[in-house]
Amino acid sequence: MNREKGYTGIEYFRIIASLLVIAIHTSPLASFSDVGDFILTRVTARIAVPFFFTASGYFLISCYSQSAGKLILFVKHTALIYGVSILLYLPVNLYNGYFKMENPAPHIVRDIIFDGTLYHLWYLPASIMGAAAAWYLIRKTDYKNAFITALILYLVGLFGDSYYGIAEKIPGMSGIYQFMFQLFDHTRNGIFFAPIFFLLGGYMADRYRHRRINKMGYTHLENSIWGFAVSFSLMLGEAMLLWFFDVQRHDSMYLFLLPCMYFLFRFILFFRGKRPPYLKEVSLLIYIIHPMIIVLLRLAARLLHLQSVLVDNSMVHYLVVCVLSVGISVVAVIFWERHRPQGNRVPDGRDRSYIEVSLENLEHNARVLQKAMPSGCRLMAVVKAEAYGHGAFEIATHLDKIGVRAFAVATIEEGIHLRKYGIRGEILILGYTDVHRVRELKKYDLIQSLIDFDYAAALNQEGIAVKAHIKIDTGMHRLGISAGEWEKAEKIFAMKNIDVCGIFTHLCCADHLAPDDVAFTKGQIDSFYDLLADLQADGFRIPKIHIQNSYGLLNYPDLKCDYVRAGIALYGVLSSPEDDTVLKLDLRPVLSLRSKVVLIRSVGKGEPVGYGRAFTAQRHSRIAIVPVGYADGYPRSLSCGHSSVLIRGSRVPIIGRICMDQMAVDVTDLEEAAVGDIVTLVGVDGGNELEAPVVAYGSGSISNELLSRMGRRG
Repeated sequence: MNREKGYTGIEYFRIIASLLVIAIHTSPLASFSDVGDFILTRVTARIAVPFFFTASGYFLISCYSQSAGKLILFVKHTALIYGVSILLYLPVNLYNGYFKMENPAPHIVRDIIFDGTLYHLWYLPASIMGAAAAWYLIRKTDYKNAFITALILYLVGLFGDSYYGIAEKIPGMSGIYQFMFQLFDHTRNGIFFAPIFFLLGGYMADRYRHRRINKMGYTHLENSIWGFAVSFSLMLGEAMLLWFFDVQRHDSMYLFLLPCMYFLFRFILFFRGKRPPYLKEVSLLIYIIHPMIIVLLRLAARLLHLQSVLVDNSMVHYLVVCVLSVGISVVAVIFWERHRPQGNRVPDGRDRSYIEVSLENLEHNARVLQKAMPSGCRLMAVVKAEAYGHGAFEIATHLDKIGVRAFAVATIEEGIHLRKYGIRGEILILGYTDVHRVRELKKYDLIQSLIDFDYAAALNQEGIAVKAHIKIDTGMHRLGISAGEWEKAEKIFAMKNIDVCGIFTHLCCADHLAPDDVAFTKGQIDSFYDLLADLQADGFRIPKIHIQNSYGLLNYPDLKCDYVRAGIALYGVLSSPEDDTVLKLDLRPVLSLRSKVVLIRSVGKGEPVGYGRAFTAQRHSRIAIVPVGYADGYPRSLSCGHSSVLIRGSRVPIIGRICMDQMAVDVTDLEEAAVGDIVTLVGVDGGNELEAPVVAYGSGSISNELLSRMGRRG
């Protein structure tokens, strides 16, 4: 312990490394430069976790240490921190439906052992496993053989990480890695990634721990600086090449990361002195709590209408997360050291209006829809507009977990967000993307819809190969190549930089079963298949096809396609309560909108309530104020008794005009109503239900619009 107090370089760099980890999870330069952000977050910041491993190994692993006591203490301490962290993020896991996955037990066990129960917690089990492996190797052999073993493990992990694009092309290796990925999500773990850095730390300790600064000399410092500069430059070049050729499955492991860490740590060891208090504890707490800070900051930005400043501006977002994480960590560590508190209550974020999302119902709907599809047809989940207001992150990540591998979005930004959420499958952009953003289409492996021939030609002229689906206009007259212009489709197939992997159309009145609508829809279907027949007759291979949206499946279930683009049906509702469908599926609403009573006041007969005195009490009344309004997505057109809400399972009318942030309801006949009662605006309460289609219909709209407008404030 006395030796550890002298390494100020290590202590200060812990803070730097923790801030680099925050950068990985917030992408500070994303608003300004994709290349710059890649260099910062996917190359520079990748030294952070190896540094933590190396620093732990420096104080733990030594060929001169014969006792297992330090290892046991380290394992116990890390396991305790890991257990507390799991409990800390349990509310997030519950909200995300983590425990509602199919057959959860093996997934939970796998995550606890390898991947962490939240995306950043993998570091803790990896530390335990890596430390144990390094300690065992150094006990049973010498550094040379230990490093050979650890290097082999690292190389195996490397080809499951940054070099996976090479491994998957080698016969037999792809199957091996796919099996490995069933056991753990990443080879960046305690088996393949951590041991070599723990060994490196132990080696550095044995070589340099007892050397004084004046004995190490400035030659050592200069060599370390030059060595780091060269190795980092090589790692940067390596990373850019892998990125350019789209080889990476993940980006944590590089060949030149090893010499980079060696020279960096040698440089850090040059700085010694009095140990600053609490830096180790603060850096660890920053690492653990920063994802929670990110979540809370996004929530605050919504509530304060500051998303454009606090979230959309990536640099401001990063800096605020850093300041809050560091500040809270410093205060918490000092308070803990002085007072040893038992713990603090964490607010649940439901102090106003909020959305409840049932991932269990979402999964149920996905299974029901998949069962209704023809054999060989796959579900393409439409998650545009924040997954119809349900939350794109929660919806997409859960669908990804249960095996959905195709998604549709409206914009390139939505597609990029899915990739950053970790979505691995196909992502189709249904709408327009500026052709000058072709590099982003390539970088994030997004599939672009070709909205007409001239657009396809312009995209091709950019000179970068991208994946695309051809949109065919069969009568909606919105986007797409006319179904009669098959020769234009053929020219697109011949374009050098357009990889046509799909072709589709959109049914504009499949939600109606009136005879003329059915005839029109069948005409759309026939013209689409006629175009495919023309292409096939001219020798073109037909790529994957898709015609059906939600109503396309529900009313025309026998169409043979490769995908069904399920949107509103996936979320368990129809667009309108008047809609009838051929298939009667057991779909369950995923979203509920709730708020609470914050105030109850008495209003005398003849007194007005709200803007414009739109409501006047006809009797002595009790009026409940509910903090939800049209800024939360609830339609203003439902004012003045045009709708109701549920309190304690009973319907009570909305009175007066709905405001931006609140509304009033009449609870005169509900004597038991009280401040704090839950108010249901969409969803089930007791034996009553307010269905989204009914609420939307009452406002003169459809469920699609109603749901998509919700969730702006959280």
